[in-house]
Amino acid sequence: MPEIDVPGHAESWGVGYPELWPSSSCKEPLDVSKNFTFDVVSGIVRDLRRIFPFELFHMGGDEVNTDCWNTTAHIKRWLTDNKMTTKDAYQYFVVKAQEIAILNNRTPVNWEETFINFPSKLNPKTVVHNWLVSGICPKAVAKGFRCIFSNQGVWYLDHLDVPWQPVYNAEPLEGISDAAQQELILGGEVCMWGENGDTSDVQQTIWPRAAAAAERLWSSREATSSGNINQTVLPRLHYFRCLLNMRGVQAAPVTNFYARRPPIGPGSCYDQ
Repeated sequence: MPEIDVPGHAESWGVGYPELWPSSSCKEPLDVSKNFTFDVVSGIVRDLRRIFPFELFHMGGDEVNTDCWNTTAHIKRWLTDNKMTTKDAYQYFVVKAQEIAILNNRTPVNWEETFINFPSKLNPKTVVHNWLVSGICPKAVAKGFRCIFSNQGVWYLDHLDVPWQPVYNAEPLEGISDAAQQELILGGEVCMWGENGDTSDVQQTIWPRAAAAAERLWSSREATSSGNINQTVLPRLHYFRCLLNMRGVQAAPVTNFYARRPPIGPGSCYDQ
């Protein structure tokens, strides 16, 4: 599933198209006042749909700080002319981007902030992507939306302080007892963000903890190990890590916390 994270997290777009930036001192969110902005979004969606022939298309919508919209003269005039607040403009952008996805025969996926701020304005086909707080998926499916579970407290792999046990014990269906609503949980995603790693550590940051989440996702709650998972799961996870290593994947030690900590300074690798 591809993602274009608009209107925030798109500062790089302005390197090629500076007019997408509201101003030289306001490089994100993208300029909500220009039709050109949505022409570019539409063009990117059209291009990517040829590469990713899947129903779902992630349109982002998270971490949108609209402060500089309110301090950029031409956007401030546009807001006044259209009787909008910056929160209204955020909603306007997300909904318009969703319409672009749907016109391209794609189902929009959006981060949970869009659901938190304006659930009634989202397209009914929207897939809500949970990341910030627990309890979002139960609220989303109760309103008829589908949901993807990626709670940052357990399934953000660049959170190096999270060991494998909470990754394994995380339950995407938690708080959802209705069978029909459980069907609206599409699954989950463990996330590894590029700004928190590079080629030297990405494999050991992802593995083997991602395997713990994988077993959770492909197994029924009854089939996954319960009780003392240090006895039932840990030996298998150790073995899987060894298989990865034998295949050249630099999976980290399962239980050695210090082997996954970021270096504390020059020469610190000798302390591990």
